[in-house]
Amino acid sequence: MPTVRPFSAEQSRLLVNLRQRYEVWRDAERELARLPYDLRRKTVNGRDYLYRIFDRGGNGKSLGPMDEANTHQFEEYHAAKTALKARIAGLRPALAESAALYRALRLPLLSSDAGPILRECDRRELLDGTLMVVGTNAIAAYMVEANGMIALPDETEDFDLAWVREADCANEDLVWSMLKAVDSTFTINTERDFQARNAKAYEVELLVAPSRYTALGNTDRPRPMPLPEQEWLLLGRPVDQVVGCRDGSPARIVAPDPRWFALHKLWMSMQAKRNPLKRPKDEAQGYALLEAVKIAMPHYPLDEAFRSEIPNELEPMMQAWEQRNTPMTRPASDW
Repeated sequence: MPTVRPFSAEQSRLLVNLRQRYEVWRDAERELARLPYDLRRKTVNGRDYLYRIFDRGGNGKSLGPMDEANTHQFEEYHAAKTALKARIAGLRPALAESAALYRALRLPLLSSDAGPILRECDRRELLDGTLMVVGTNAIAAYMVEANGMIALPDETEDFDLAWVREADCANEDLVWSMLKAVDSTFTINTERDFQARNAKAYEVELLVAPSRYTALGNTDRPRPMPLPEQEWLLLGRPVDQVVGCRDGSPARIVAPDPRWFALHKLWMSMQAKRNPLKRPKDEAQGYALLEAVKIAMPHYPLDEAFRSEIPNELEPMMQAWEQRNTPMTRPASDW
């Protein structure tokens, strides 16, 4: 039976420090992201104007002549931008130190390709109620939540995100603009339009529950098919942790409630439509994670209140796990 090997006191302290340093850095990055891309002074027909620049191509919009108000806005903007860049640069050494110690202490690692995607999501505040990590990459966050190592299969070389936002995003391309900011080589797989792939063949899949599908921007990409089983991953209380990547960088993961994630994995392992090469891993992850919840996550109780919420489709999976955890009794004649 899988068990949880608790982190040492040193490992636990490092996790606390890493999160604190990451959040300070992230908040500064968010402040910088909220500023206009650039404000520039331009001379047109001998007169100075203030322009707001939207992108690297220099596309922009005039904000009017450089009068006293626009001059003040120009100076204030550049002072704030310079100060934020200096603060971010000053934070990076401490953050890098924590990330390096994270690797040295052999804490659970995320793939290097997933890190930039998660940091860009976090910079854009997409991990605060818009997207969740629903694939194997979530396992590292569950280990941190359990404060211990769990014997689980390694992450795969792809990345699964779920759209969880309820508010209508109309014509916003939140996911696609995020992916292109991370890597301009991302393109949509023409045969599987719920999947994006970059020049290194790293795949990002977007999933969505039927109850959230209409909130996804109608021009956003990738375009997922609504899957009823994704509804289960919206239940309970998400896990929110900062983990280290294999390249020595940190990233924040928001993942589904581990109880529902585990039951979902067990359900997937029994689906004939599921890739047969992935079904054994799904089963191993589901059983190991439920055991870890029982052993090391008392704040996610497997009690009667939780049992009463389990739908009929998932009840066989819960019963199968309980039977695995029921001690075998020997007949009296055997003693």
